[in-house]
Amino acid sequence: MTPVKRAQRLFIGAAALLAAGLLYAAFVGATGIAVPCIFRAITGLKCPGCGMTTLCMCLLRLDIPGAWSANPAAFLMLPLGAAVAVDMSVRYIRTGTKAADRFSTVSLGIIAAVLVVYAIIRNI
Repeated sequence: MTPVKRAQRLFIGAAALLAAGLLYAAFVGATGIAVPCIFRAITGLKCPGCGMTTLCMCLLRLDIPGAWSANPAAFLMLPLGAAVAVDMSVRYIRTGTKAADRFSTVSLGIIAAVLVVYAIIRNI
């Protein structure tokens, strides 16, 4: 597959993901109904991702303080996550490789560790 075909495939996937996210945001905004956290429903504890819908909805309204208060750890990890997404996308377009390189692997490990530690701290 050529780099142009890979870029087209990546663009279509990203556009579909963005469209799904915007449709979900419109549904949540119109109804106030969001996907509940199964972990919290079962345990009563907040998972590392609790607050992500609120965070995203706040970011769509450019409400930075609201996004921060929804999940500060995830908010801080967004730039690193975006860097990983860009790195992996560029590598896929150029080489066709879908496997994570050292930067992506270490970055994703850091993101996971920060979110787990944050979840533990906020549940204590």
